[in-house]
Amino acid sequence: MVFGVGFGGIILIIILVILASSFKVLREYQRGVVFMLGRFWKVKGPGLILIIPIIQQWVRVDLRTIVMDVPPQDVITRDNVTVKVDAVIYFRVVDPAKSVIQVEKYYAATSYLAQTTLRAVLGKHALDELLSEREKLNLAIQQVLDTQTDAWGVKVSTVEIKQVDLNESMVRAIARQAEAERERRAKIIHAEGELQASEKLLQAAQMLAQQPQAMQLRYLQTLGNIAGDKSSTIVFPVPMELLSALASKPPEAK
Repeated sequence: MVFGVGFGGIILIIILVILASSFKVLREYQRGVVFMLGRFWKVKGPGLILIIPIIQQWVRVDLRTIVMDVPPQDVITRDNVTVKVDAVIYFRVVDPAKSVIQVEKYYAATSYLAQTTLRAVLGKHALDELLSEREKLNLAIQQVLDTQTDAWGVKVSTVEIKQVDLNESMVRAIARQAEAERERRAKIIHAEGELQASEKLLQAAQMLAQQPQAMQLRYLQTLGNIAGDKSSTIVFPVPMELLSALASKPPEAK
């Protein structure tokens, strides 16, 4: 009798343990992919779900956005410059069933695909585009990744290039290029200023030529400027008309 009660108690405990293990609680951001005798049955959750032991198996899937740091990649640009580029990727699972059935480990698969895609996309662009057009490159990488991971039930929402590392010789070359560019702009600005000044001087000369009185006023203004100077030597400009009049005057008779 004691043996019978003890055996029945053990059976009851086993049944209770099985029933307790059959109930699962999934949080709001979790889903359970349930298989019935090895075949896909349904996606359950969130909340309390029931899993029949032995007959059913399940896999827990997290639906939150995952932030993945892509390791630095050696990229050869279109103009044959080697750089190291690292990026960060934001993605999440949108179809739990596909993320379990279509790929073994969606996180590792997305990571490896991101590394190869980063090298492939950036290798089609020149170094100047890589440094100045990051928004366009981020969008191009995101579109390629999202297309590839769609079959896995994964949505790539954002790709950001974090850093582009150049070797020391390339940094010096870019610095020399920037210095030459600034010098070129300075010369162009100086030349444009000389051109504008010459145009204004031409307009002033034409206006003075039309009004002889203005030339006399300019002459008096120049004398005033010289008088205010503290120089010990003063040179008086003499109008050419005065010299012409003196040269044409006949000599006086003795």
